[in-house]
Amino acid sequence: MSDEADAGGSQQTWTVLDLLRWTAQHFESRGIETARLDAELLLAHALGTSRLRLYLDFEKPVLEEERARFRELVRHRASERVPVSQLLGEKEFWSLNLKVSSDVLTPRPDSETLVSAALDRLPDPDGAYRVLDIGTGSGAIALAIAHERPKAMMTATDISTAALQIAGVNADQLQLSDRIRFLEGSLFEPVRGEEFDLVVSNPPYLARSEAGELPPELDHEPEEALFGGEDGFALLRPLVGAVVAHLVDGGGFAVELSPGQEDSVAQWCMEAGLVEIETLRDLARQPRVVAARRGARGPQRHLED
Repeated sequence: MSDEADAGGSQQTWTVLDLLRWTAQHFESRGIETARLDAELLLAHALGTSRLRLYLDFEKPVLEEERARFRELVRHRASERVPVSQLLGEKEFWSLNLKVSSDVLTPRPDSETLVSAALDRLPDPDGAYRVLDIGTGSGAIALAIAHERPKAMMTATDISTAALQIAGVNADQLQLSDRIRFLEGSLFEPVRGEEFDLVVSNPPYLARSEAGELPPELDHEPEEALFGGEDGFALLRPLVGAVVAHLVDGGGFAVELSPGQEDSVAQWCMEAGLVEIETLRDLARQPRVVAARRGARGPQRHLED
């Protein structure tokens, strides 16, 4: 049977359960690992309801106009491998609902490790911390920190005007706009001369030389948010090299990276004069974040010098 018929075509009465079963099998046949979850999210979106409601309405017939909307979503997901988040226009991260599009990197569960590392270095829940998020994208990291530290003042930068616009919308929706400023520019350029209690970043760290091995969904995300040059270090190295000059004494630093990069980044942290350097693992037990602190004020060494 054809995709069009089985994804809610007109040859029979289709119930919610019928559509979920067929679509999950269809996604599995296309190599989509989260087949059932994707089917549920897309069907709930097409029906204008919640995933929980789907389970309560398993036997409910689905109208033709609803099936037509669902078929289009299934086609984009299965044939074009468009990420579910882009089809829905939103993604949950740190229990916050964020607007996303093809202009920003979709927030991933791995990046919650970076948020945890940041909060550990901002131990006072009522601290009036100054925090810098470099390469903010959708604003996910900065907004999660702001949500957990209600007196922190956030600065979030990005080279993409479109990304900053989306981050601004997310800040407005979460009612956090009064505590976050968005600046356009690369690395520390927008904050020359400023110091912070914490600097965090989820920079582009994938190696372009490995692009052919990556999931097809990444073709729909902005290249400048994914790739850090041929080896993945094009932004990581200058980021680590310059961070000391932008930290107060005892200020924290945490950066997300790809497994296999942690030893190099930790070494650069040490050479830059950072202390208490540690590698943190994500839920899959993969090295995901290198964190450190600035020690007592002393000579500043820059790796790029």
